[in-house]
Amino acid sequence: MGGYLQASHHYHTGGDLSEFMDHVVKQLSDTSPAAATLDSFTIEPLSPHVDHRPRKVLQRDNNIDVTTTTTTTTNNNNNNKRLDQNTEDKGLRMITLLLECAVAISVDNLTEANRMLLELTDMASPYSPSCAERVVAYFTKAMASRVMNSWLRTCCPIVPHKSILTAFQTFNTVSPYIKFAHFTANQAILEAFHQKDIVHIVDLDIMHGLQWPALFHILATRPEGPPLVRLTGFGSSMEALEETGRQLSSFAKRLGMSLEFHPVAKRSGDIDPWMVQARRGETMAVHWLQHSLYDATGPDLQTMRLIQLLSPRVITLVEQEMLSCGSFLDRFVGSLHYYSTLFDSLGASLACDDPGRQRVEHGLLGREINNVMAIGGPARSGEDKFVSWRMELAQRGFLPVPMSSNAMAQAQLILNMFPPSLGHMILQGDDGTLRLGWKETGLYTASAWTVPRLLLH
Repeated sequence: MGGYLQASHHYHTGGDLSEFMDHVVKQLSDTSPAAATLDSFTIEPLSPHVDHRPRKVLQRDNNIDVTTTTTTTTNNNNNNKRLDQNTEDKGLRMITLLLECAVAISVDNLTEANRMLLELTDMASPYSPSCAERVVAYFTKAMASRVMNSWLRTCCPIVPHKSILTAFQTFNTVSPYIKFAHFTANQAILEAFHQKDIVHIVDLDIMHGLQWPALFHILATRPEGPPLVRLTGFGSSMEALEETGRQLSSFAKRLGMSLEFHPVAKRSGDIDPWMVQARRGETMAVHWLQHSLYDATGPDLQTMRLIQLLSPRVITLVEQEMLSCGSFLDRFVGSLHYYSTLFDSLGASLACDDPGRQRVEHGLLGREINNVMAIGGPARSGEDKFVSWRMELAQRGFLPVPMSSNAMAQAQLILNMFPPSLGHMILQGDDGTLRLGWKETGLYTASAWTVPRLLLH
């Protein structure tokens, strides 16, 4: 309990929500494994607030002297302090209520959870100047969907691919996260394709192929000439995949490069391996930029089996540093910590009414929160997910390929596009990974892997 009171005091004295969640997560991780959930995380009610009702101030008619001016200034300062205090009290009350609501949902006390969600809906706005309030607003909406789905015993998520594309492009423009994922993975793939004449990229969730033009451009300008490139793209919509293929083929043609595009309108965990055609003599790369917008790959065990059968020269993986599987409470704590950091990082560089920021939060991050809170979880999907793909790859005999100095240089160049004062950072792990984060909290980790027999070639 002391950990929560300490965290509450920290938030109450002006800390970011992401820093507050650091304290909460630490308290949970410091408990015993059997108790490391919010079930044992008791929340005390807030202490009574002082009376903030306005008071009348006596004034003299047309005889304002120095004493009166000083008193008025003091009263104005006190009013500003009271306003700040009220804002902080409201923020702490929202976070406390959200935590209590998560506990209620975890024990299927949906009536009590719905009561708290109605209160939170009145308190939190996604357009507030406060990052904490914006995060609470999106979590409130997602958890309300969770409660409604539980009552109706149905869940039919709709994926609006066009609006997601717009938000994804904006996210790529206003922050370094997507650029980091694309360029670090591209560098590892480029090194694996060195002096290879026939190359094959298998993208487990190609979305709209925004990553590949930059790689195509480098391959097309190689001294030995461009290779023949085959690209297999997985996705949920054949129409969107075919449009992506047309655009990428047109771009490759302008570069004087040959591209074969093969769309697969299924999740990688749902297909028969023969649907990905590997040819003799080609060098293959499997790529996956993870996100939480929807379940892009299906059963993880089947996706892993596909990768093992393909035996690619390199696997490039970009993971969100967030627990998005397991129990509802595990996902709640992990995702609240993760997204509070992302929202704080956007708030550090963009105004609260910035259209791009609102587009990213509503069209991308809010949808991810909804998927993790309202839709995700093995009890609903019937599919167990890996906690960490890096750990699973290592356990199955894949070997890490350390990110090169060129990949680190690429990542640093991307970070230099944004002012250092914004708080972004890059760390190179002892395991050869590259991690991009904000204020010492990791958000995205890029890694590369290969099978043992290919490491020596």
